[in-house]
Amino acid sequence: MPLLENQRLRKFLFYSTGILQHALLPDHLFRRQLDHKLSQLSHHDEQDLLKRVAYYNKYQTSTCIPAKALRLAELSIKKKSSYYYDFRRLLRHFPTSVKTAQQFGDVRTVSDFPRFVKTRPISSQHENSIILKLNSIRHFRPITDQIPYRQKKDSLVWRGMVKRDHRRAVFKKHFNTPFCDLGKTNTLPDDDVPDWNKPYLSIAQQLQHKFILSIEGNEVATNLKWIAQSQSLCFMTRPKFESWFMEGTLRDGEHYVELQDDYFDLPEKLDYYLAHPDEAEAIIANFNRYYDQFRDPAKEELIGLLVVRKYLAMTGQLPS
Repeated sequence: MPLLENQRLRKFLFYSTGILQHALLPDHLFRRQLDHKLSQLSHHDEQDLLKRVAYYNKYQTSTCIPAKALRLAELSIKKKSSYYYDFRRLLRHFPTSVKTAQQFGDVRTVSDFPRFVKTRPISSQHENSIILKLNSIRHFRPITDQIPYRQKKDSLVWRGMVKRDHRRAVFKKHFNTPFCDLGKTNTLPDDDVPDWNKPYLSIAQQLQHKFILSIEGNEVATNLKWIAQSQSLCFMTRPKFESWFMEGTLRDGEHYVELQDDYFDLPEKLDYYLAHPDEAEAIIANFNRYYDQFRDPAKEELIGLLVVRKYLAMTGQLPS
Protein backbone atom coordinates (compact mmCIF):
# COMPACT_ATOMS: atom_id res chain seq x y z
CA MET A 1 0.00 0.00 0.00
CA PRO A 2 1.42 3.43 -0.93
CA LEU A 3 2.59 5.44 2.07
CA LEU A 4 -0.05 8.16 1.72
CA GLU A 5 -2.82 5.55 1.65
CA ASN A 6 -1.90 4.12 5.05
CA GLN A 7 -4.90 5.18 7.12
CA ARG A 8 -3.14 4.95 10.48
CA LEU A 9 -0.34 7.16 9.21
CA ARG A 10 -2.83 9.58 7.68
CA LYS A 11 -4.68 9.88 11.00
CA PHE A 12 -1.43 10.41 12.88
CA LEU A 13 -0.37 13.17 10.50
CA PHE A 14 -3.84 14.75 10.52
CA TYR A 15 -4.13 15.01 14.29
CA SER A 16 -0.48 15.85 14.95
CA THR A 17 -0.65 18.65 12.38
CA GLY A 18 -3.86 19.96 13.92
CA ILE A 19 -2.44 19.89 17.44
CA LEU A 20 0.86 21.53 16.44
CA GLN A 21 -0.87 24.25 14.42
CA HIS A 22 -3.21 24.89 17.32
CA ALA A 23 -0.35 25.18 19.79
CA LEU A 24 2.42 26.82 17.77
CA LEU A 25 0.98 28.85 14.88
CA PRO A 26 -0.93 32.05 15.74
CA ASP A 27 -4.11 32.78 13.83
CA HIS A 28 -2.79 36.04 12.38
CA LEU A 29 -0.43 34.04 10.16
CA PHE A 30 -3.45 32.44 8.49
CA ARG A 31 -5.37 35.72 8.26
CA ARG A 32 -2.45 37.20 6.35
CA GLN A 33 -2.74 34.42 3.77
CA LEU A 34 -6.47 34.84 3.14
CA ASP A 35 -6.35 37.47 0.39
CA HIS A 36 -3.63 35.59 -1.44
CA LYS A 37 -5.52 32.31 -1.26
CA LEU A 38 -8.75 33.89 -2.46
CA SER A 39 -6.87 35.51 -5.36
CA GLN A 40 -6.06 31.99 -6.63
CA LEU A 41 -9.65 31.72 -7.87
CA SER A 42 -8.54 33.01 -11.28
CA HIS A 43 -6.06 30.12 -11.55
CA HIS A 44 -8.89 27.57 -11.67
CA ASP A 45 -12.01 27.02 -13.73
CA GLU A 46 -13.77 29.89 -11.98
CA GLN A 47 -17.27 29.02 -13.16
CA ASP A 48 -16.96 25.40 -12.05
CA LEU A 49 -15.46 26.36 -8.69
CA LEU A 50 -18.11 28.98 -7.91
CA LYS A 51 -20.79 26.48 -8.93
CA ARG A 52 -19.56 24.19 -6.18
CA VAL A 53 -19.52 27.07 -3.68
CA ALA A 54 -23.15 27.82 -4.56
CA TYR A 55 -24.04 24.13 -4.19
CA TYR A 56 -22.62 23.87 -0.68
CA ASN A 57 -23.95 27.24 0.47
CA LYS A 58 -27.33 27.81 -1.15
CA TYR A 59 -28.28 30.84 0.90
CA GLN A 60 -29.27 33.76 -1.34
CA THR A 61 -30.32 36.53 1.05
CA SER A 62 -28.91 38.27 4.11
CA THR A 63 -29.81 36.90 7.52
CA CYS A 64 -29.09 37.56 11.18
CA ILE A 65 -26.29 35.88 13.06
CA PRO A 66 -27.87 32.78 14.64
CA ALA A 67 -28.37 33.04 18.40
CA LYS A 68 -26.36 29.84 18.84
CA ALA A 69 -23.38 31.20 16.89
CA LEU A 70 -19.99 31.13 18.63
CA ARG A 71 -16.56 32.52 18.03
CA LEU A 72 -13.96 29.92 17.09
CA ALA A 73 -12.25 30.35 20.48
CA GLU A 74 -15.54 29.50 22.22
CA LEU A 75 -15.86 26.04 20.70
CA SER A 76 -15.43 23.25 23.22
CA ILE A 77 -11.83 22.26 23.84
CA LYS A 78 -12.87 18.97 25.42
CA LYS A 79 -13.34 17.15 22.13
CA LYS A 80 -10.69 17.96 19.55
CA SER A 81 -12.33 15.77 16.90
CA SER A 82 -11.54 15.60 13.21
CA TYR A 83 -14.56 17.87 12.71
CA TYR A 84 -12.99 20.51 14.93
CA TYR A 85 -9.62 20.48 13.15
CA ASP A 86 -11.19 20.58 9.67
CA PHE A 87 -13.40 23.46 10.77
CA ARG A 88 -10.61 25.36 12.51
CA ARG A 89 -8.27 25.17 9.51
CA LEU A 90 -10.77 27.28 7.58
CA LEU A 91 -12.14 29.59 10.28
CA ARG A 92 -8.77 30.80 11.54
CA HIS A 93 -8.28 32.62 8.22
CA PHE A 94 -11.00 35.08 9.30
CA PRO A 95 -11.19 37.72 12.07
CA THR A 96 -11.37 36.33 15.58
CA SER A 97 -14.58 38.29 16.18
CA VAL A 98 -16.70 36.41 13.62
CA LYS A 99 -19.31 33.98 14.88
CA THR A 100 -20.58 30.82 13.24
CA ALA A 101 -23.16 28.14 13.99
CA GLN A 102 -22.24 24.54 13.30
CA GLN A 103 -23.29 21.00 14.14
CA PHE A 104 -20.61 18.33 14.12
CA GLY A 105 -21.37 14.64 13.67
CA ASP A 106 -23.94 12.78 11.58
CA VAL A 107 -26.71 15.20 10.62
CA ARG A 108 -29.97 13.88 9.15
CA THR A 109 -32.22 16.93 9.49
CA VAL A 110 -32.25 20.56 8.36
CA SER A 111 -31.77 23.26 10.97
CA ASP A 112 -34.18 26.16 11.44
CA PHE A 113 -31.21 28.56 11.20
CA PRO A 114 -28.11 28.65 8.94
CA ARG A 115 -25.28 26.48 10.20
CA PHE A 116 -22.34 24.47 8.93
CA VAL A 117 -22.76 20.69 8.73
CA LYS A 118 -21.06 17.68 7.21
CA THR A 119 -24.27 16.25 5.73
CA ARG A 120 -27.81 17.24 4.88
CA PRO A 121 -30.91 15.56 3.40
CA ILE A 122 -31.17 15.82 -0.38
CA SER A 123 -34.19 18.07 -0.85
CA SER A 124 -35.22 21.43 -2.22
CA GLN A 125 -35.54 22.98 1.26
CA HIS A 126 -32.13 22.62 2.85
CA GLU A 127 -30.63 26.11 2.47
CA ASN A 128 -29.99 26.33 6.22
CA SER A 129 -27.61 23.36 5.99
CA ILE A 130 -24.30 24.69 4.67
CA ILE A 131 -21.87 21.93 3.81
CA LEU A 132 -18.18 21.94 4.66
CA LYS A 133 -15.59 19.20 4.19
CA LEU A 134 -15.73 17.85 7.74
CA ASN A 135 -14.36 14.55 9.08
CA SER A 136 -12.32 14.48 5.89
CA ILE A 137 -9.79 12.01 7.27
CA ARG A 138 -12.48 9.32 7.25
CA HIS A 139 -14.56 10.24 4.23
CA PHE A 140 -11.88 11.21 1.69
CA ARG A 141 -9.45 8.35 1.93
CA PRO A 142 -7.16 7.96 -1.12
CA ILE A 143 -6.85 4.49 -2.62
CA THR A 144 -5.20 2.93 -5.65
CA ASP A 145 -6.87 0.03 -7.43
CA GLN A 146 -4.49 -1.83 -9.73
CA ILE A 147 -6.83 -4.71 -10.59
CA PRO A 148 -8.54 -4.24 -13.99
CA TYR A 149 -12.29 -4.67 -13.88
CA ARG A 150 -12.32 -7.79 -16.04
CA GLN A 151 -9.82 -9.55 -13.79
CA LYS A 152 -11.97 -9.18 -10.68
CA LYS A 153 -14.32 -11.76 -9.16
CA ASP A 154 -17.81 -11.98 -10.68
CA SER A 155 -19.49 -10.93 -7.45
CA LEU A 156 -20.83 -8.06 -5.38
CA VAL A 157 -19.36 -7.37 -1.93
CA TRP A 158 -20.31 -5.37 1.15
CA ARG A 159 -19.00 -5.30 4.71
CA GLY A 160 -20.10 -3.05 7.53
CA MET A 161 -22.26 -2.51 10.56
CA VAL A 162 -25.91 -3.49 10.34
CA LYS A 163 -28.03 -1.51 12.76
CA ARG A 164 -30.60 0.45 10.78
CA ASP A 165 -33.63 -1.22 9.20
CA HIS A 166 -32.69 -0.37 5.61
CA ARG A 167 -29.45 -2.34 5.98
CA ARG A 168 -31.26 -5.24 7.61
CA ALA A 169 -33.65 -5.26 4.64
CA VAL A 170 -30.76 -5.82 2.22
CA PHE A 171 -29.52 -8.80 4.22
CA LYS A 172 -32.98 -10.34 4.57
CA LYS A 173 -33.52 -10.19 0.83
CA HIS A 174 -30.07 -10.93 -0.60
CA PHE A 175 -27.77 -12.56 1.97
CA ASN A 176 -28.06 -15.86 0.08
CA THR A 177 -28.45 -14.39 -3.41
CA PRO A 178 -25.93 -15.84 -5.92
CA PHE A 179 -22.92 -13.61 -6.65
CA CYS A 180 -23.51 -11.63 -3.42
CA ASP A 181 -20.94 -11.61 -0.60
CA LEU A 182 -22.64 -9.63 2.17
CA GLY A 183 -21.31 -9.63 5.70
CA LYS A 184 -22.11 -7.90 8.98
CA THR A 185 -19.08 -6.94 11.10
CA ASN A 186 -20.85 -5.84 14.30
CA THR A 187 -22.45 -8.03 16.95
CA LEU A 188 -25.61 -6.91 18.72
CA PRO A 189 -27.03 -8.37 21.95
CA ASP A 190 -30.31 -9.16 20.19
CA ASP A 191 -28.79 -10.69 17.05
CA ASP A 192 -31.36 -13.08 15.62
CA VAL A 193 -29.40 -13.95 12.48
CA PRO A 194 -25.86 -14.80 13.59
CA ASP A 195 -25.09 -16.23 10.14
CA TRP A 196 -24.95 -12.65 8.84
CA ASN A 197 -21.69 -12.11 10.69
CA LYS A 198 -18.61 -12.47 8.50
CA PRO A 199 -14.94 -11.54 8.94
CA TYR A 200 -13.84 -7.99 8.25
CA LEU A 201 -12.58 -7.35 4.72
CA SER A 202 -10.04 -4.63 4.00
CA ILE A 203 -10.59 -2.21 1.14
CA ALA A 204 -7.94 -4.09 -0.84
CA GLN A 205 -9.86 -7.35 -0.33
CA GLN A 206 -13.16 -5.76 -1.38
CA LEU A 207 -11.50 -4.38 -4.51
CA GLN A 208 -11.08 -7.96 -5.74
CA HIS A 209 -14.80 -7.95 -6.62
CA LYS A 210 -16.32 -6.47 -9.78
CA PHE A 211 -19.23 -4.90 -7.90
CA ILE A 212 -19.28 -3.05 -4.57
CA LEU A 213 -22.50 -2.21 -2.79
CA SER A 214 -22.76 1.21 -1.17
CA ILE A 215 -25.40 1.52 1.54
CA GLU A 216 -26.06 4.72 3.46
CA GLY A 217 -25.65 4.42 7.23
CA ASN A 218 -26.74 7.18 9.62
CA GLU A 219 -26.50 9.47 6.57
CA VAL A 220 -24.02 9.20 3.66
CA ALA A 221 -22.17 6.00 2.77
CA THR A 222 -18.51 6.19 3.79
CA ASN A 223 -17.33 3.72 1.15
CA LEU A 224 -18.75 5.71 -1.77
CA LYS A 225 -15.68 7.95 -2.05
CA TRP A 226 -13.18 5.12 -2.29
CA ILE A 227 -15.40 3.16 -4.68
CA ALA A 228 -15.25 6.25 -6.94
CA GLN A 229 -11.46 5.83 -7.12
CA SER A 230 -11.62 2.11 -7.91
CA GLN A 231 -11.99 -0.14 -10.92
CA SER A 232 -15.12 -1.72 -9.45
CA LEU A 233 -18.70 -0.82 -10.30
CA CYS A 234 -20.79 0.93 -7.64
CA PHE A 235 -24.31 -0.39 -6.89
CA MET A 236 -26.59 1.69 -4.67
CA THR A 237 -30.06 3.12 -4.24
CA ARG A 238 -30.61 6.79 -5.03
CA PRO A 239 -28.84 8.76 -2.26
CA LYS A 240 -31.02 10.33 0.44
CA PHE A 241 -28.25 12.43 2.00
CA GLU A 242 -25.32 14.42 0.64
CA SER A 243 -21.98 15.78 1.80
CA TRP A 244 -18.96 17.58 0.31
CA PHE A 245 -19.01 14.75 -2.27
CA MET A 246 -22.24 16.23 -3.69
CA GLU A 247 -24.07 12.90 -3.78
CA GLY A 248 -27.15 14.71 -5.04
CA THR A 249 -25.45 15.32 -8.41
CA LEU A 250 -24.65 11.65 -9.10
CA ARG A 251 -26.54 10.09 -12.00
CA ASP A 252 -27.73 6.55 -12.53
CA GLY A 253 -25.98 4.82 -15.42
CA GLU A 254 -23.27 7.47 -15.55
CA HIS A 255 -21.63 7.25 -12.13
CA TYR A 256 -23.28 4.23 -10.53
CA VAL A 257 -25.92 1.53 -11.01
CA GLU A 258 -29.12 2.57 -9.28
CA LEU A 259 -31.11 -0.03 -7.35
CA GLN A 260 -34.71 0.14 -6.22
CA ASP A 261 -35.16 1.12 -2.57
CA ASP A 262 -36.35 -2.44 -1.81
CA TYR A 263 -33.32 -3.93 -3.68
CA PHE A 264 -35.70 -6.20 -5.61
CA ASP A 265 -33.82 -5.60 -8.88
CA LEU A 266 -30.33 -6.41 -7.57
CA PRO A 267 -30.04 -9.89 -9.19
CA GLU A 268 -31.27 -8.52 -12.52
CA LYS A 269 -28.73 -5.67 -12.47
CA LEU A 270 -25.92 -8.07 -11.55
CA ASP A 271 -26.75 -10.34 -14.46
CA TYR A 272 -26.94 -7.39 -16.85
CA TYR A 273 -23.55 -5.91 -16.02
CA LEU A 274 -21.86 -9.30 -15.90
CA ALA A 275 -23.04 -9.67 -19.51
CA HIS A 276 -22.11 -6.08 -20.53
CA PRO A 277 -18.57 -5.36 -19.30
CA ASP A 278 -18.09 -2.45 -21.73
CA GLU A 279 -20.97 -0.56 -20.14
CA ALA A 280 -19.66 -1.33 -16.66
CA GLU A 281 -16.21 0.01 -17.53
CA ALA A 282 -17.69 3.19 -18.99
CA ILE A 283 -19.59 3.91 -15.76
CA ILE A 284 -16.46 3.22 -13.71
CA ALA A 285 -14.41 5.62 -15.86
CA ASN A 286 -17.06 8.33 -15.49
CA PHE A 287 -17.10 7.90 -11.70
CA ASN A 288 -13.31 8.11 -11.60
CA ARG A 289 -13.45 11.41 -13.51
CA TYR A 290 -16.12 12.69 -11.14
CA TYR A 291 -13.82 12.04 -8.17
CA ASP A 292 -10.94 13.90 -9.82
CA GLN A 293 -12.50 17.26 -8.92
CA PHE A 294 -11.79 16.56 -5.22
CA ARG A 295 -8.09 15.68 -5.57
CA ASP A 296 -6.45 19.13 -5.43
CA PRO A 297 -5.96 20.13 -1.75
CA ALA A 298 -5.38 23.82 -2.56
CA LYS A 299 -8.57 24.02 -4.62
CA GLU A 300 -10.56 22.20 -1.96
CA GLU A 301 -9.33 24.65 0.67
CA LEU A 302 -10.17 27.61 -1.57
CA ILE A 303 -13.74 26.36 -2.05
CA GLY A 304 -14.08 25.88 1.71
CA LEU A 305 -12.83 29.42 2.37
CA LEU A 306 -15.31 30.82 -0.15
CA VAL A 307 -18.19 28.86 1.42
CA VAL A 308 -17.30 30.27 4.85
CA ARG A 309 -16.81 33.79 3.49
CA LYS A 310 -20.26 33.68 1.85
CA TYR A 311 -21.77 32.69 5.21
CA LEU A 312 -19.99 35.53 7.01
CA ALA A 313 -21.10 38.01 4.33
CA MET A 314 -24.73 36.90 4.40
CA THR A 315 -24.75 37.26 8.24
CA GLY A 316 -23.35 40.79 7.91
CA GLN A 317 -19.97 40.01 9.45
CA LEU A 318 -17.94 40.68 6.27
CA PRO A 319 -18.56 42.86 3.22
CA SER A 320 -20.53 41.05 0.52
